[in-house]
Amino acid sequence: MNLHRDRIIVSLAAALLMLSVGQGDAAQPGEAVMAWHVTLAPTWFDPSTAPPQITPFGMLYAIHDAMVRPLPGQKMGNSLAESWRESADGLTYEFKLRRGLKFHNGDPVTSEDVKFSYERYRGAGAKELQARVRQVDIVDPFTVRFQLKEPWPDFMTFYGTTATAAGIVVPKKYLTQVGDEGFRKHPIGAGPYKFVSHTPGVEVVLEANAGYWRHVPHVKRLVMKSVPEGTTRAAMLKTGEADIAVALDGPDAENVKRDSRLQIVASRHASITWLEFADQWDPKSPWSDKRLRLAVNHALNRKAINDAACLGFCPPAGVIIPRVMDYALQVEPTTYDPQRAKQLLAEAGYPNGLDAGDLVPIPPFFTTAEAVVNYLNAVGIRVKMRPLERAAFYAAWREKKLRGLFITGVGNSGNAASRVQEFISSKGSYAYGGYPDIDDLFEQQARERDPRRREALLHKIQQLTIDRVMFAPIMDFRALMGIGPRVTEHTITWIHNSPFPSYEDMRLKEQ
Repeated sequence: MNLHRDRIIVSLAAALLMLSVGQGDAAQPGEAVMAWHVTLAPTWFDPSTAPPQITPFGMLYAIHDAMVRPLPGQKMGNSLAESWRESADGLTYEFKLRRGLKFHNGDPVTSEDVKFSYERYRGAGAKELQARVRQVDIVDPFTVRFQLKEPWPDFMTFYGTTATAAGIVVPKKYLTQVGDEGFRKHPIGAGPYKFVSHTPGVEVVLEANAGYWRHVPHVKRLVMKSVPEGTTRAAMLKTGEADIAVALDGPDAENVKRDSRLQIVASRHASITWLEFADQWDPKSPWSDKRLRLAVNHALNRKAINDAACLGFCPPAGVIIPRVMDYALQVEPTTYDPQRAKQLLAEAGYPNGLDAGDLVPIPPFFTTAEAVVNYLNAVGIRVKMRPLERAAFYAAWREKKLRGLFITGVGNSGNAASRVQEFISSKGSYAYGGYPDIDDLFEQQARERDPRRREALLHKIQQLTIDRVMFAPIMDFRALMGIGPRVTEHTITWIHNSPFPSYEDMRLKEQ
């Protein structure tokens, strides 16, 4: 296909470019270079607008810190907060800050900053938090208290994991002085690394925060480079221009794996890739017919897609809640059965197949997308790929402008409820529609404090998405991270449900 030919041409050009650069730009002693699969956006410096994706947290947790967050060996460890407690009635959560904490500009971290950061937050999950939190009280400079309208067992999931960025603390005084735009130009945080510079579309430079509460980061300087082309990221790893290449697609990961100096590490984060039927709620659309949606599910050879795009690291999925999440329904994927797919097409009134228009894939995972396109075309669901730039893809998804079929993915943590809230409930920010009974079940589980009853309700919701064929799950995605020879401790798998390093714990060979 033409897209495949074009990718080969781009890949060869990228390889020639990297050969021309040579070894001259290799990372400096004490400096680690990460080649990212996306263009690094200034919005990622500001937690207040964090979307329901994991990628921005790779920058947020370098510059900023949260009251409670995933830490090495802990799903939800105390970070800026030295302790927290929930009242017996489930209505109050009280946090105590560590003493002596400072932002990068020397200002102290206080409970006023905690309250300001929460109330300023308007990213993923903000509506849910605002609907359930009555008020935030400053008890004293080191104590802050959240009061809920009614018991909500997921408060800490939404506040203390990457389900949202509401628990990340920013400096009220500085932000008030410089404003939102000024803050994105030069963010000040309380995390392990200080912001040095940002060259748009090129790189972000960070330096170690000697006063970080856990310990001084072992790597003195981090350079985050924007390198959307996977072949270029792989080449940079080979030449020593990058120490970590983020999220390599299957062929590029295979190329790196063949080099004995390098290694491929599969992340363990809570990510999922699925095909969305955006128009299933429109009675005039062919996709309103469940048989067509089921035909798509039977058309996909998920194991082969996993092998090609993910080197076998990404388990085929049967539901859009990652199997590693709490309350996830453990279920087998729909069987690969192209004959059944063709039969369903005929039963739905399309014995000669269906012209289904464009299929928009989440970039830059085009090996998965090409495979999906080929499998759909093979059974008579005729689609063609229409790639978008990543920022444009997410904007179109958020604004519900993607129609027909599209492939997407999400990797932020939380649990099954936080995923249902965003993508399955009809009120979800990224949901194209929904069902009243699923919405009712979601509200029931949100009030249910018995974990076994909550699990039963959340399992029922997930089973209903399968019974109604709301999605075509593809695989539990594992990011394939390329690691260069200078890295002695990459820490990629240290943080629960995260694909990014524990930055302050990374180590390089001494030079």
